[in-house]
Amino acid sequence: MKIKEIIVVEGRDDTTAIQRAVNADTIETNGSAVNEETIEKVKLAQEIRGVIIFTDPDYPGEKIRKTIAERVPGCKHAFLPKEEARAKNGKKIGVEHASSESIRAALEHVKQEWIEGEGEITKQDLIDAGLIGGSGASERREKLGRILKIGYTNGKQLHKRLQMFQISKETFIEALQNIQEEGM
Repeated sequence: MKIKEIIVVEGRDDTTAIQRAVNADTIETNGSAVNEETIEKVKLAQEIRGVIIFTDPDYPGEKIRKTIAERVPGCKHAFLPKEEARAKNGKKIGVEHASSESIRAALEHVKQEWIEGEGEITKQDLIDAGLIGGSGASERREKLGRILKIGYTNGKQLHKRLQMFQISKETFIEALQNIQEEGM
């Protein structure tokens, strides 16, 4: 699988894991304090080939993702569920610990085309679906993030993430039905 876009990762081990799974070029941020030189590289990459941000599913990874997304508009995002990014000893989490299959699956689910005009998901929809507030909301959000390949979010960030990825109401409803079938 050849990836056209340049993939932004946190470090050298992530690059190794990505290149073991797919044929791709990467830019490494080398930590959560993303410097101006790295931002300029990402801007150039976005102009020429496009960018996929693929950081670890943890707080520093989300910080890097947010920093780059704010400074470089139009980046695509790939997410790994925490359980697929966990080291064999169970203590560390990172892209470098994911299997090649998990990495390929995350990259295949990067939204290639935006879906427009299919009805917007409201905050009330999230409350009605039991995704904000109440017992089990966190677990439902985690399952929703896995099904939609948008990663885990807290209640406050879920609406933003659904909008960022332009998830259609139809896709959202299908995901909720899958969650109900799983028994939540």
